[in-house]
Amino acid sequence: MAETEGAGGVREVKSAARTLDLLELLAARGDRPARLQELADALEVPRSSMYALLQTLIGRGWVRTDTTGSLYGIGIRALLTGTGYLDSDPRVRTVRPYLDEASEALGETIHLARLDGMDVAYLATRESHAYLRTISRVGRRLPAHAGALGKALLAERPDEELPEGPYEALTPRTRTTRAALVADLAATRARGHSVDREEGVPGIVGFGFALRYDTPARDAISCSVPTTRLTPAHEDRIVRVMTETRARIEAATGSTAGAPLWR
Repeated sequence: MAETEGAGGVREVKSAARTLDLLELLAARGDRPARLQELADALEVPRSSMYALLQTLIGRGWVRTDTTGSLYGIGIRALLTGTGYLDSDPRVRTVRPYLDEASEALGETIHLARLDGMDVAYLATRESHAYLRTISRVGRRLPAHAGALGKALLAERPDEELPEGPYEALTPRTRTTRAALVADLAATRARGHSVDREEGVPGIVGFGFALRYDTPARDAISCSVPTTRLTPAHEDRIVRVMTETRARIEAATGSTAGAPLWR
């Protein structure tokens, strides 16, 4: 079995790395299935080796194929494993009831997300009954620089850790330069929460609050509201309720004592 040198001096198993690269590639494609040659080219793997790997993963439910056997997509086992991750995480279990309460109090959509590199991954969402357009879902990843959740978490870290840029523009309002993002993170630290004014999704304003039960914070909560419903009074109430929600969540994390402290 081929191995290569990995992080921290630990030898990386090449076949396992190739399998994970394939699953991540298929997951990133979403509703765009891939053909065999596309996958072989993208991962620089011989066509025959890619075919054998796909057939193995199809048999295990990690990859699915269409009736012609020529298109490939992520399989149901990925969903089941992701659900297991959420169910086993003590932080997510602790936070969920507070998301319900904040959504009920504000009538807006509330999110919980975790920083993963320069992206955030959504761990829980409570949709507003008054605004049913889905702008995020559990398991979705978004660039950290372009939303309230990500900016709240980036502000907990030294600016020196930020990539040089330029950054991807999701809307005309997205901050795409390092200088612009650094200035915004400074404002976030000063006010105690982040604000995303249509930087990630047109027509949506978000307010993000880092959860400081880890140092530096890895998780954050946010409230998203359509610009058509956002008044100064409503914004003040959102900040007040979400600040209180953050404090209650941080106080409640003592209930996770004895659980593994995941990296």
